[in-house]
Amino acid sequence: MLYEVLHAAVPPVARAVWRPTVEGVENVPMTGPVLLASNHLSFVDSVVIPIIAPRKVAFLAKAEYFTGPGLKGKLSKAWFEGLGMVPVDRTDTRAALNSLDIALDILGRGGAFGIYPEGTRSRDGRLYRGRTGVAQLALSGGVPVVPVGLEGTADLQPIDSVLPRRAKVTVRFGTPLDFSGRFEGVAPGRARREATDEIMDAIHALTGQERAASYNERPSEPAD
Repeated sequence: MLYEVLHAAVPPVARAVWRPTVEGVENVPMTGPVLLASNHLSFVDSVVIPIIAPRKVAFLAKAEYFTGPGLKGKLSKAWFEGLGMVPVDRTDTRAALNSLDIALDILGRGGAFGIYPEGTRSRDGRLYRGRTGVAQLALSGGVPVVPVGLEGTADLQPIDSVLPRRAKVTVRFGTPLDFSGRFEGVAPGRARREATDEIMDAIHALTGQERAASYNERPSEPAD
C-alpha cells in the first residue's frame, strides 16, 4: 500500500521538477521476473530507476536506512520501503550470499530486481568490469536482463551531497537479454563471465561511458 501511494505521488512531481529524458521504457516487461542491470554513478540511482520504471523494482539498501531511531528513522524506513527497497546487513560476512538469496526470492515471486553489476558507485565516471553475480542471478533464475544506462545522476546528487540538485538526467532501457539455453555445455564460471561481459557491453552501448583503462580495476567506494 505504501509503495502504491508513493509511486502515485512521487514520480509525477520528480518528472515535473527534473524533466528526465526517458528512452526504451517499452523494453521493460510489465509482468514476470526480470533483472534491471544498470551502471552506477550516484546514490540517487536507486531512486531514479524505481521512479522511472513502469513497474515496481526492488533494490537492496543498507539496513541502517530502516533501523534509525525516532521520527527521522521512521520516515526513512517508510521512504525506502515505499520505493520498494529491501534492507540487507552489509556488515554480515554472508551479505553477498544473502543478497543473492533475496534477489532470487524476489525473482521467484515474479518481481523485478535492480542490480549494479559493477558492485559500487563509480567515483570517476568510468565504467568498470561487472561482477558475475548479475549473470548468476540471470542464469540460475532463468530470467531476462534489461540493461539500463544512466546519465547525469552524478550531477543530480554528487557523491557526499545530502540533497539532489537540478540536473539533466537521461535513463535508457535497452533491449532485454535472454540467456536461456545460451550456455549449455559451457563451464559455469565461463558462462557467468561471458554473460556478465555481454550485459556490460549493452550498458556501455546505452551510455557511451569511458571504460576503466584496466578492465579489472575496481572502484574503491562501498556499495549503497
